[in-house]
Parts: sequence; C-alpha cells; structure tokens
Amino acid sequence: MRTLTCTLTLFTATAFLSTGAMAQSAETAQSAPPVQDAHSAHSAPSVTVAATRDPVDKSYRKMLAGMDIFERLRPALAPQATLRFQLLPRLPSTQLDGITLRVAGDTVSLPVPVAADHSFTLERNPQAAREDAALIASRKTSTLTWRAQVRSPGVPEGMRRLGDLRLECMVGVEAGLLSNNAQMFAWLGDLFTNPARVCNQADGNYLFFAERPVYAVTLRDGTRRITLPFSALYAGGTQTPATLPYCDCQVLLDRSYYAPVWDRSWSDDTLLSFQDMDSPPDATDTANTTIAADHRSTAQMQARLGAAKVVSFDSGYQMWRYTYPAQQSGAAPAEFTILFGPDGLARKARLQEPVTTP
Repeated sequence: MRTLTCTLTLFTATAFLSTGAMAQSAETAQSAPPVQDAHSAHSAPSVTVAATRDPVDKSYRKMLAGMDIFERLRPALAPQATLRFQLLPRLPSTQLDGITLRVAGDTVSLPVPVAADHSFTLERNPQAAREDAALIASRKTSTLTWRAQVRSPGVPEGMRRLGDLRLECMVGVEAGLLSNNAQMFAWLGDLFTNPARVCNQADGNYLFFAERPVYAVTLRDGTRRITLPFSALYAGGTQTPATLPYCDCQVLLDRSYYAPVWDRSWSDDTLLSFQDMDSPPDATDTANTTIAADHRSTAQMQARLGAAKVVSFDSGYQMWRYTYPAQQSGAAPAEFTILFGPDGLARKARLQEPVTTP
C-alpha cells in the first residue's frame, strides 16, 4: 500500500486515500476470385433462389478469402488455432437466439448451422463461389456485428492470446466482416479493406470485443506488463450519439478495446487479461485506488476535480477520465479513471502513471 497526496490543481488533497494493488471501418462490395477446395466441395442442388440481397450481406467469396488467409498465416501466428465466425448484436433490440444463416446464390441455397454461442463455420462450395453468393442472416443485417473467432488451445480461461487476435484481425478484414455503413464510408477504399493496412499499423484501429463489459485490459509477455490506456478502450472514448450508429460497437461499446496487434515488440504468446466492470478490484493491480468518501458520487467528484472525460453506457455505468502531468519530466501524462455505477456511486478507480501507449 502506498499513500498518495494530491497537490495538483486538478486533484484536491485527500482525493485518494490509498492505492491497492486502441475499428470503425467500412465494407465495400468488392469481390475476390472464387476459391475451390476439391476435398470438401460438393455439388450444390440446382434450385432457383428468390433472394433480395442487402448491400451489406456478407460476400461468400470474401468469407472464403478470409479462410484462406487464416490458413496462410496460421503457421506463423497461431499454429494450433481453429477458426470460427461469430455473430454479435449491434442494437439493444437484436435477438440472436434462433437466428439462421444461409449461403444464397443464383441457383444455390446452403443452410449454415449456427451454434449456441452464435458462432459458425463455412464449407467450401465451388458453385456458390462462382455465383458470387451472399451469406444471409434471418435478421436485418444492420442489427448484426460479425467477427472472426480464432482460438488456440491452452489459453487460460478469460484471457486472449495476442497472436490469435492478430490472426482474427487479418481474417476479419479480408473477409469483409466489419459492418459500418457501406455507402457512407465506401470512399475510404482500401483504407479499411486491406488487412495489412488495418492490422499492421498503429492507426488501423481494429476493434475487438471482450466477453463482458471491460474495466481494464492488461498485457503480459514474460516479465513485461502493461495496462492499456483509456484511449484503447471503448472505441477510443470518442464516440458520440451522432457517430455511434456508424460503429459496429454500437451496443458493445463497453466491451470494445484495441489490442496492439501491430506492435511486434509484443510476442504472439502475449496474454491479455481482463478486469470486468462487475468484478471486485484486482488485488494484483497496483494502480487500483481507494476513493475517499467525499469523492464517491459523480456530483462530489465533479465538484472537487472538475469536468472529466465521460463515456456512458447503455447499462447505466459511466467511465470517467482525468489526466494530469506526470511527476517525471517529459513523461506521458498520468490518468485517473473512475467507474461509476447506475446509482452514480464510484465502484472502482485506477491511478496509472505514467500512461504508456503500447
């Protein structure tokens, strides 16, 4: 335990008693050449399919291209990993239970089984590829978010492996899974449709989603450890009511985060651990901070520390962020983040100094 005395203008004395323990993107209508697999392909039934294709239904050809890039990159990034695709809600009203999928072309219609966790795999069908078929869901496409799901064996429960996330990013972009408004963002061209551009550069900003609303994300690679800054959570904390409908994090904002998939100084075996909003503070996290009683409510906090950067979630939770100069000259600013519950009372807080962007 260490005692903090806040003498900066931003913080009043006794603000803390003690401390404990980085894609909006667009989908275009580009198509990749058909992919065939002689081992798994089979003749499709010759039927006439009456289907009106939504401009943002998923391209079967692009999904196959995503599967191809998975096979090409798996030996280097995640040799033992498996690939599935997953459906996620985009709107509060989205109901995924009972959803059905099918690959629909001009003369082919193939049902796609969906697992209880709303994930699925695709079989390769040459005829569907030739017909530039679409993957169609029984829900409006605008209500869904799609992601690749890459999992390596042996990863501890509740953690993610960075090499898996790197591969997820490459597959997701190649497969055209990102589901923002295509007409609004089509002019961005390959800015968001080129896997190398999105996944291998710091400003690629490919969004991942945790299993639960996330409070903090920590990377561990051997003895190296870092907790992601506020700017790597909640789609960067920059969404507004006007822009949120164009982000496929729309209803998953509190689960969204950017992982440093582009930063090769972190090995593929780096593990990401997650502190959930609803869980008790992590006793091993030395940045966790106990808040003084006279700073516990949103009104008290604002009265004493002034206006904060606030991200509000559908659940009623709010994450507040304050920054102040680091104690060490030339270092990045420190940040103080507080999670407030729906009742307006602080649940957890972290004081991280300095903030280091991974």
